[in-house]
Amino acid sequence: MNPTSPTIGIAVITLNEADRIPALLQSVTFADEVVVMDSGSSDATCDICRAAGARVVEHAWEGFALQKQLAQDMISTDWILNLDADERVSRSLGAEIRKAVQSAPPEVMAFSMPRLSRYLGKWIRHGGWYPDRKIRLVRKGCSQWSGDGLHEKLEVSGKVQALSSPLLHEVYRDIADQVQTINRFSGIHAENHVAAGCWFLAAGVFHAIGKFLECYLWKLGLLDGAVGLIIAMNSAWYVFLKHAKTWEKGAPSLSS
Repeated sequence: MNPTSPTIGIAVITLNEADRIPALLQSVTFADEVVVMDSGSSDATCDICRAAGARVVEHAWEGFALQKQLAQDMISTDWILNLDADERVSRSLGAEIRKAVQSAPPEVMAFSMPRLSRYLGKWIRHGGWYPDRKIRLVRKGCSQWSGDGLHEKLEVSGKVQALSSPLLHEVYRDIADQVQTINRFSGIHAENHVAAGCWFLAAGVFHAIGKFLECYLWKLGLLDGAVGLIIAMNSAWYVFLKHAKTWEKGAPSLSS
């Protein structure tokens, strides 16, 4: 890299990602700095990252937004690319990033990019999963992570431009991993909401049906074959489970 070129750092949060973190590290060899914020991995995640030259900082889990903010704040480069351990930078995106930061106008503070996910061996381009555009590349000091326990967001103080090459995402290891995630996230949702009455539970049924139709028909998940059907069914189940767990928490006969 030209010494006068803007520098690029990578911020990643991890927990037991030894099976997926090597692909990420191999995809960001263009970076000037890599910081990994680990929240207590019991596998070889930290050793793998250190061997690849990354700086590993261990910090107890405090939620997605805060954990990502802590990792980002430790980066000293001009630009910061925020990644998850199950993501990797495609070759075309890496080249586009390097070009973008060199030619970015002063008013541009961040870049967004489409995210392409792979599930059960298939790249998913329908069902609402693509382009799934994310703001991930930011100038240092111009952004802040925010959000609840489920959905974190990178808020930018300035203009955001769009990149066209995809960020690759290995979204779930298998169906069991997706089901475990659904169970965990629906539980977090229920912790922050209270509702009671059979009407709320019944509404969950209609919302779940609507979600299935949205994913499978309206957003053309059927074009992703069997995997598209699994995604639509699990998306519907997640919607119903949020209602069911929230109802369970507020039901007087169960909480007394």
